[in-house]
Amino acid sequence: MARIYTRTGDRGETSLLGGRRTSKADPRVDLYGGVDELNSALGLALAMAAREAGAPAPAAEPALLARLPDVLGELAGSQSQLFELGAILADPDRAALLARDGAPALAAAVSGLEGLIDRLESDLPPLRQFVLPGGGEAVGACHLARAICRRVERRAVAAAGAGVPVPAEAIAWLNRLGDLLFVVARWLGRAVGSTEVPWRRAWPVDDREPRP
Repeated sequence: MARIYTRTGDRGETSLLGGRRTSKADPRVDLYGGVDELNSALGLALAMAAREAGAPAPAAEPALLARLPDVLGELAGSQSQLFELGAILADPDRAALLARDGAPALAAAVSGLEGLIDRLESDLPPLRQFVLPGGGEAVGACHLARAICRRVERRAVAAAGAGVPVPAEAIAWLNRLGDLLFVVARWLGRAVGSTEVPWRRAWPVDDREPRP
């Protein structure tokens, strides 16, 4: 088995698919590195959710808990899609082709995420106030993955603006994945019996602003 270290990146460069060398600070590398970070955060959230499902709180909702394995399975599918997205972004020729001609598979994946969001939201009461990340370990991990997803989405927009070929459908998919992770955090909390944490004003509004 080959060693995990090659020493070829010791001077701050890495190889893209196809063999081209580039700086590890290249916006493309930063972007697909963010995708990998997001995938890792999502994997942690899935593991925590599975663990909490084995010992739910008294307030858990049995009907949702019974469906939790299927929901986690769909999210695990998003992990595979993230891995494939990283491979696309690491391949300059393929990324340029998809950015130019469109990416039907990514567009279909956006629709798939929207369908899951709609199904999960139908189980939830309307959101009438802001909620804070937390209430349980798995819920907090989902919110962390959501925040990382939003950062990766911003990096994708920035990279595209800097001339890196990024398929528009990839940006839309990251946007929808961020939406999904917020909904999953709420849905998961109800399934395992975590308490949703409402935002409360931390300090009084300063009303000393100058009046016109």
